[in-house]
Amino acid sequence: MKNLIVLLWSLILGQVVGYIGGALTGGTYDFVQVTTISLICGVIIMLIGEAALPKKQKKSAAK
Repeated sequence: MKNLIVLLWSLILGQVVGYIGGALTGGTYDFVQVTTISLICGVIIMLIGEAALPKKQKKSAAK
């Protein structure tokens, strides 16, 4: 579920940044290109999050 939320927010924020960036530079806004780039960035962020956090170890019940 958390991966879906990350992709959703990367899509939303990517669209905002793409639109504002296109307007500031005088370029055109391309929905497909901005969507592709924002989703790729979202996947990269998810991979970094999985690799950066250590896995929790279970406590052994040896008492």
